Formats: sequence, structure tokens, C-alpha cells
Amino acid sequence: MRVPSRTVVIRAMLIAGLIVATAGCAVRGPAPPPNQDNLCQIFREEPRWYDYALDSEREWGTPIATQMAFIQQESSFRSRVRPPRDRLLGIIPWRRPSSAYGYAQAQDPVWGEYRDEAGSFLARRTHMKHATDFIGWYNARTQRMTGVSLDNPEHLYYAYHEGQGGYNRGTWRNKPGVQRAARQVAERAARYQSQLASCEAEFRCRRFYQVGPLCR
Repeated sequence: MRVPSRTVVIRAMLIAGLIVATAGCAVRGPAPPPNQDNLCQIFREEPRWYDYALDSEREWGTPIATQMAFIQQESSFRSRVRPPRDRLLGIIPWRRPSSAYGYAQAQDPVWGEYRDEAGSFLARRTHMKHATDFIGWYNARTQRMTGVSLDNPEHLYYAYHEGQGGYNRGTWRNKPGVQRAARQVAERAARYQSQLASCEAEFRCRRFYQVGPLCR
């Protein structure tokens, strides 16, 4: 029986490693909901998202509808989205304008603060559980630093986009695009809240063991 040479074995190991790495890179979160105007339908497709948003609301106070309106605005429910690259000379793909990434489009510095203060080293921007918790944490900090109510999605979004310091300085006042986005978030949050009121019972006690005090 012919024994494979060391070169052949190493080459085979490298190919196997490449296959594993490629498979890992191919893992993606759930496909974005096709109907993003209907929160009931979104949660019917991804019921765990309701659980995550409810946990965040209970921990930090931001309503479920507002959390989901933020995520729709930021990423359209795409788990690995990043800002498009700038173009050098209008042609060559260049740097990205920011480090924003994931469902909540959290940037590297503030994501690091979140992991240190409230999350964990394993928190991922590509996981809805951590994205909703991040939004809740961030908005709670906005409330402390600016006085904005957690029931005011438009102004919460101003602070989310501009930072709490930028919000207090009023940097959003001279940015029509940010104002337009914040109004869209507020309108969507109101619509989501109205929809959720009609269907939330579906998600609160959907498991066989969720009866009586075990119901969420």
C-alpha cells in the first residue's frame, strides 16, 4: 500500500481547512422579512425576535416597536450589512465611511462600550438578541444623558445617529437626511405598536409550557 507523501497530506489538510473556513463564512442570519411593514408578520416568521425584543424592553425600557423600527431603519433586518465603500476617483472601492455593522449598525467604539458595560465578550452584532439589547442599553443611556423619553422614538433616533453629545449640541437640526430618517422611525414605530397590540398574545404564550405564571 502506497503511503501518501508529506506534501500530499499537507495539501489535503490545507484544502480541508479552506473548505471549513469557507463554510463558516457562508453562515448567515435569517433572510430579511419580505414584508417589513407588518410587525406581526415579522414575528410570525421569526418568533424568537419577539422574545429578544421583549427581554430588552424589560431590561432597559425601550418599547418593542421602537426597537424593531430602529433595526428596520438601520439594516432592513440584514444581519451582516455594512455601509457601502467610498470610491477612490469615483471608480476604485475604498474605505467604508464607518465601522457600523450588523442589525443595529453599531460602530466599533460604542459596541465595545456596550460589551464592557452590559453585554459580554461573546456579544455579536449579527445576532438579533444582542442587537435588541444594544438598542435598549443605548436608549437608556440617551435617557440619562439627554432627558429624552423612551416613548419618543424620533428624538431617541436623533441621539442614536448623532450620539448623545451631538444630540445635546443639536447637530441633527442642520441635517435634513437625519431628520427625515428620524420621522420615518417614529412613524414606523407607531405603526408597529398598533400592529403589535393586535397580535402580541400569539407570541407571549406560544410554547406548551407557558401557562399561568410561566407565560411571558
